[in-house]
Amino acid sequence: MKKIFILLLLACGTAASAQFVAKMEVKEPIPGICDDKEVYALFPMFEGQVEAVAPVTKDELLKKLNEISYLKDNPKTKTKGMVSLVINCKGKVVQCEMDGNNKTSSEALDKQIVAVFNSLGEWKPGKLNGKEVDSSRLFSFKVKGGKISWD
Repeated sequence: MKKIFILLLLACGTAASAQFVAKMEVKEPIPGICDDKEVYALFPMFEGQVEAVAPVTKDELLKKLNEISYLKDNPKTKTKGMVSLVINCKGKVVQCEMDGNNKTSSEALDKQIVAVFNSLGEWKPGKLNGKEVDSSRLFSFKVKGGKISWD
């Protein structure tokens, strides 16, 4: 019984030290992607994984988002949403869209938010074990009183 328990502990320890890497399935070609079979959702809490980094801080991005005209024209807006980005291995945003069921309550607001993300410029690409890779990023937010904040 002791031998089985020790083997079980060794197996669990080996599995726990394995690196978790999530690959994104690309269903339709994304123009500008470096390798559509190697697009990753990176988790910086795991060793060897570095998320793509925007050319502005999250606070600066939030400031830009809060300057969009939809929010100024609709100060009582209350909604939430999520932006999905794919950044290629060279740091270019090759896909930016409101994420599926996580669109806001307004198509006009969605378009303006996407426009802000598309206007940011070149990102530092994500890295997996020191190699620059295509990666995805999600930005979840909420809107209350016509102001956007991170969710």
